Amino acid sequence: METTAGAMSGVRVVDLTSVFMGPWATQMLGDLGADIIKVEAPEGDCTRSIGPCGEEKLGPLFLGLNRNKRSIVLDLKSPKGREALLRLVKDADVLAYNLRPQSMRRLGLDYETLARINPSLVYIGMFGFSQRGRYAPQGAYDDLIQAATAVPQLVAMAGDGAPRYVPLTIADRSVGTYAFGVICAALYARERSGLGQRIDVPMFETMVSHILGDHLFGETFVPAKGSFGYPRLLSAQRRPYRTKDGYACCVIYTDNHWHGFLKAIGKADLYHSDPRLKSITTRTAHVNELYGMVSDEIATRTSDEWSVVLGEADIPFFKMHTLESLLEDPHLKDLGFFGETDHPAVGRIRQMAVPSEWHGDARLKHRHAPRLGENSREILREAGYDEAEIDSLMSAHPANPVSEAYRTEAARMS
Repeated sequence: METTAGAMSGVRVVDLTSVFMGPWATQMLGDLGADIIKVEAPEGDCTRSIGPCGEEKLGPLFLGLNRNKRSIVLDLKSPKGREALLRLVKDADVLAYNLRPQSMRRLGLDYETLARINPSLVYIGMFGFSQRGRYAPQGAYDDLIQAATAVPQLVAMAGDGAPRYVPLTIADRSVGTYAFGVICAALYARERSGLGQRIDVPMFETMVSHILGDHLFGETFVPAKGSFGYPRLLSAQRRPYRTKDGYACCVIYTDNHWHGFLKAIGKADLYHSDPRLKSITTRTAHVNELYGMVSDEIATRTSDEWSVVLGEADIPFFKMHTLESLLEDPHLKDLGFFGETDHPAVGRIRQMAVPSEWHGDARLKHRHAPRLGENSREILREAGYDEAEIDSLMSAHPANPVSEAYRTEAARMS
């Protein structure tokens, strides 16, 4: 493992999160140098078992959400497991969780209890709904939050009329990214005050602000000056355009874009003669017809031809990737964005680079996603347990032991 001096180096996070949202947030902290202690129940994070190598509890989703972390198995429902967690919290900077707050209280891991042990602790919860409203007790997953924030309706309005979920864990990853920023801000605030605090990041309210930031639109005003929905985003014509040999995207948005596009297709006079093109306000009101016109024009040439023509007009253009071609993207190859590494349990795997590019002394670390409980002993030693105490604690949940061969290989690679 590479020694790091990342921006978050020296920050210790006790990570009680699982599935997507929380692990995404804490992985970003780990990528920047934080020590992430992933606390797992004896059965482990359920994403371990999804997809190829799920039987080894190292499936692709888990590998992509849990690099740069250490794993410890603790049964928080047992007195010994809870006591071990409290000892970890004593020296932690952050405790992150995505259990419902009611569950944290039942476990005796509420903020008030932990703040008495560590007043400087940043205690951050990522869960479904604000605890100040009637939905407070409800659990949530990405699909549910998409439905709750009208995402399927928007897909239906822009498509064939059938409500569908966006085929991404868009709520989990959006809220997780927001939580990452909130954690960094809370640590910055603690630098000034010396005190930690409890912070809630609810999925529902966070995504409502995302969705209605675009689509409150005419209902922004009281009384309303129009309907919900940003027309450009809901246009059926807002899609990759078919070219003679494939599909491509071009964004014709500003006055300069439209002037350049019309000139490129030999219709420059339309810019002044067509009242729909007068301003961004009129273009938005007539977006379907105008994007339809663009679609018809784009179909007359190949993607490479449009790349040249629109590039000369300084109009953003990109050929549509498939998932397969994205792995071969030449720009990403320039960066070495897709790398390969040897994981001691599952062999050669592909990993993506951390997308932020730090130009100071902020070397990023690499630690493979851990086997279940891989680091239990070292973490317990750091918490002050002796070997007999560790043996006693670990004997309560011996499932998925880390083999000696695996330990040897992991040590060789670190």
